[in-house]
Amino acid sequence: MGTAFDPAGYDQQLEEKRQRLMSLLQPFAAPEPEVFTSPREHFRLRAEFRLWYEQGQPHYAMFEPGDNRRPILIEQLPIASKRINELMMPLLEACKADPLLGRKLFQIEFLTTLTGEALVTLCYHRPIDEEWDAAATALAQQLDILLIGRSRGRKRVLQRDHVLEALSVNGRTWHYQQTEGGFTQPNGQVNQHMLAWAQEVAGDNADDLLELYCGNGNFTLPLSTRFRRVLATELSKSSVRSALENIALNQVDNVTLVRLSSEEVTQALTGVREFRRLQGIDLSGYDFGTVFVDPPRAGLDPATLELVKGYQRILYISCNPQTLAANLDELHETHRVVRCALFDQFPYTHHMESGVLLERRGFSAASSTAAAARRPGGRPE
Repeated sequence: MGTAFDPAGYDQQLEEKRQRLMSLLQPFAAPEPEVFTSPREHFRLRAEFRLWYEQGQPHYAMFEPGDNRRPILIEQLPIASKRINELMMPLLEACKADPLLGRKLFQIEFLTTLTGEALVTLCYHRPIDEEWDAAATALAQQLDILLIGRSRGRKRVLQRDHVLEALSVNGRTWHYQQTEGGFTQPNGQVNQHMLAWAQEVAGDNADDLLELYCGNGNFTLPLSTRFRRVLATELSKSSVRSALENIALNQVDNVTLVRLSSEEVTQALTGVREFRRLQGIDLSGYDFGTVFVDPPRAGLDPATLELVKGYQRILYISCNPQTLAANLDELHETHRVVRCALFDQFPYTHHMESGVLLERRGFSAASSTAAAARRPGGRPE
């Protein structure tokens, strides 16, 4: 994550990212990227800190990349949410005052929400038991937080192991269970921009959406309003559990979720292999016009690249513009970039999130929507 914090230089840093993205997308005749800014401080909803002990006293510590020997001792972190900053020192002082909480404590992790909930995980180099539970329960009540204790092979959850987030997307509020240790977008305000942009560029469709790498359903929920049906896939068991909870929490009834990797989805859709996890799901009954992908930093693997080329539209969210450009080098043979965006999820770092909408060459979105509405099972919006 780094420790640089320079609000005065934010606009220049963002412009450099925009220029870098434009340079990467220039070979594909992409339009100007839409740029979505971040708050300049208190934007990061999760953070983790190692503890560094000096004269037996613990301090929050961060390190420059590649250097874990020279700590930067901190009491506040301006990029972290206000809730994290409010909790940092009272939590540390309570742990220093009570050996049941502080002995062999080596790491503290925070997960907060835009709604103000906070889940804190205390990590130990010793076993923790019922005595720890009693002290931790008092601390959780004192600070109005959810608290988890972790030691080797043990996880003690006092109340629940997740926070409940509420995200506003184009006038509707979506509710999300975000689990401790699970992946969530760290910048909640920018995440709302990402979801709104994806929903808007998806348009209104009478056919179906195939979603790969759906995670906890972050994009799945808003996109479900733009398609007749959604088949969403994810490999991580914990993410699948959260996604199913979030689908139920928001009373979404047109999403089917399957635990498959992107490679397995490719095998299933191309008829190479059958999966018991797909029993009762009629893949032939879907009419996929759009595929949505939000892959890991490595981008799309060759087989998945070949699969997505077969769809009229590809909506691609990327956390690594270099691998996005590499994937576009192949996708550009069959598709053209019609929309693109820069989402500044990670101010004061070189990292950026980006999005592109690709349409198959010769494809007309308007005529396709009209044709889909005339098909059996088509659902005009």
